[in-house]
Amino acid sequence: MAFPISVPDMLGFGTTDMPLEPSAYSTKRLCDDLAALLDHLGVQKAVVIGHDWGAFTAGRFALWHPERLLALALLSVPYTPPPTQHMSVHDMVERFPSFGYQIYFASEESAGEIEAHVRNCTFDCSGAPSYVPSSLQFFRLLFRSPSQRTKSWSRMGELQYHILSGQVLDGGLLNDEELDYYVSSFRRGMIGPLSYYRTTKVRFEEERDAALPSKLRANLPVLFMYGTSDVTCPPAAVINSEKFIDQLKVVPISGVGHWVMLETPQMVTEAILQWLRSAVGPRVVTHL
Repeated sequence: MAFPISVPDMLGFGTTDMPLEPSAYSTKRLCDDLAALLDHLGVQKAVVIGHDWGAFTAGRFALWHPERLLALALLSVPYTPPPTQHMSVHDMVERFPSFGYQIYFASEESAGEIEAHVRNCTFDCSGAPSYVPSSLQFFRLLFRSPSQRTKSWSRMGELQYHILSGQVLDGGLLNDEELDYYVSSFRRGMIGPLSYYRTTKVRFEEERDAALPSKLRANLPVLFMYGTSDVTCPPAAVINSEKFIDQLKVVPISGVGHWVMLETPQMVTEAILQWLRSAVGPRVVTHL
């Protein structure tokens, strides 16, 4: 028996709504949206899988709506419990310097500066966009494997410098068709995607007021996969997550970076399928 699959865009991405107020992107609201989507689909319980902000949101879904989960899979971002006190982006970067790029994403100027480059294109006689090299810089810089990485961008100040420098990178994990899709999609604005980095206080307040638990549901199967060369996935955070999950399976992928599903798609798919077959019992998954 195969599971039906739904792959919703995160709020502010794709063609979803893009609220201007950062509080609209709190994980409580996102989790409520996901629960409403399951209701709309007529699904009582689901296996939820997420990467990056999708992984963080999926982990919080296990706290806000634990009864809706069959199992949980997180890619590249390990589960972290609700903090006992507010930790700003700057506080987090002091603890994990490789998160320095988040200070830029959370800043007032980041949206305008990134948009100015992403929107830098011309149109040919058929009306098709023709992107100048600088408009691809943001995506080529971020979407790279460790072996393709020629510039460091994760520490404070580095990403902003590279975006404003006008330097052009070749190659990366995305082909021309995928780059065109990303640029055309993000040309409508960056305020949505960047608002996630501006929610630390509202998230803390919502979780504190709801007295969310630190540990996930005791009988919830959880898979965590990450690349061992991902500079944005500190080993200490991976180890710390084990304290809060009773049924945790950790799958490190040697030499791989942040974009595990792009760098090793077959390995990620097979690992998830194998885990699902054992995690959900008699409902055998045949394909993803």
